[in-house]
Order: sequence, then structure tokens, then C-alpha cells
Amino acid sequence: MKKLGIICSLIFAVLVAFYFLVLKPEKYVVTDVYDEIMSRGYIKVGINADLKPFGFKNTKGELVGYDVDMARYIAQYLLKNPEKVQLVPVTPADRMIKASTGEVDIVIASMTITPQRQEIIGFSKPYDIAGQALLVKSDSRITSVSDLAGQNVGVVWGSTAEKNMLNLVPTANIMGFKTYKDAYKALKIGRINAITSDDTILSSFAIDDSSVKLLPKRYSREPYGIGFKKGKSTVKLKENLDLAIDDMKQKNIITRIHKTWLR
Repeated sequence: MKKLGIICSLIFAVLVAFYFLVLKPEKYVVTDVYDEIMSRGYIKVGINADLKPFGFKNTKGELVGYDVDMARYIAQYLLKNPEKVQLVPVTPADRMIKASTGEVDIVIASMTITPQRQEIIGFSKPYDIAGQALLVKSDSRITSVSDLAGQNVGVVWGSTAEKNMLNLVPTANIMGFKTYKDAYKALKIGRINAITSDDTILSSFAIDDSSVKLLPKRYSREPYGIGFKKGKSTVKLKENLDLAIDDMKQKNIITRIHKTWLR
């Protein structure tokens, strides 16, 4: 009986191996995301949809901005048509979730490449560089991070700013907000004394509102990358995204997009 049990176990193991290695049941077959995009005929891109100058609606109700231009160029490079793109709104809090679950094919949302994030999602090579800065009221006495001890500093959940600020000024009172608009409103009414984030994001508030100012000092280098689901299914996608970024740099397209939206 013992010998029969061993034989049965071996037969079962062989059948299982045959099932997975030869028959390859559909639910276990890895779908290549790049091939899926090409077959579908359009690419799903997660972008900021309520954050100047990256993604926002203009007076005509059209979604425009840095991220939108990047998304359309990626569509042009991959699918030979800048209109072959579905723009999906994301926030700093949910953009990695939407990338890792495959709800979107890629995320272009002013997202910094960090070792911690690379444990969860994949990234293209960097396409732009930002720096962490401070936005304060124009009449504020704050001139640098050294003045933030004991002060209320606003950050947006899901950004790299919180960790960076805690390292720079451990005694600052960090207050989290869902969106940059919420943090900006809190600064205006005096609930917080400063907002810290990427200079590329904060600059739009200072350009549109003379009652706030962006301090000149930068406290980090924030390389922006295109995010996507991590794993074997996106190897070909990453290769093509990196080629697209190289092409954009060689043709000065990223430089033009940067100058158009980030001034």
C-alpha cells in the first residue's frame, strides 16, 4: 500500500506538471502588456487630472498639461497616433495601486523613482528631474527648512515629501492632505505655514497667485519616471518606453514640453 501511495503521488505530480507546463491553462498564462496595448489599439495612461501644470481642464473643458503631452507622445511613438490614448485620472494616493493592478497600462503623474516604489511597481528611465522646495506666503518670515522647527508643514499623502521633510526637520509638524489644492487652501487660511513638494508642482501656485512664493532652495533631486505593473509581463513595455524617452530627448521634445508647462 505504501508503494502504491508513492506511485500515485508521482503520477499526480507528473499530471500537474503536464497541466501547467504543456497545456498552460489560460489564467496562468502571463499576458504581455505591450502586446495587449498593440492589439487593443490604444494605451491607458494614468495622469494627474486636477493638478496644474501637469493635468487640468482648460477653459474649453479639455484635459491639458505636461502629463497629457507626454501621454500623447507615448501613444504617437507606440501606436503612431497621439489620439490613441485613454486618459485615466489618478492621485498621489492611488497612482501606484492603479499601476500595480493593471487598471492602467502606465502612469505619467510626476512620480519620483525611489527604491521603495521600485519594490512595488516598475519604472522607465527618468524623463525629467524636479527638486523638493517650499511654498510659503509672500509675507512669511520662513526662508529655509531651518525655520520650520515647530511649524505646521503641509504634504500630500503618497508623495516623497513627507519622508524627506522628516529627515530634514524632525521637529516640524507634518500635516497630510489628499490633494495639492487642499494643502494650498490650508496655507492661504493660515492652517499651515508652508507646503513642501516638488518645485515643478508648487511653481504653478506661485505663478498664479502673488500672495504666495516659492523659495529658491532645493532640498533633493526627484527623477520622474513612467510607472507600470512590475514583472515579466512589462519587460517589452519598459524597453519601448525607454526608447520613446530617448527619442523625445534626442528631438528636444521633453525640453519643449518642460518649457511650455513649467516655464
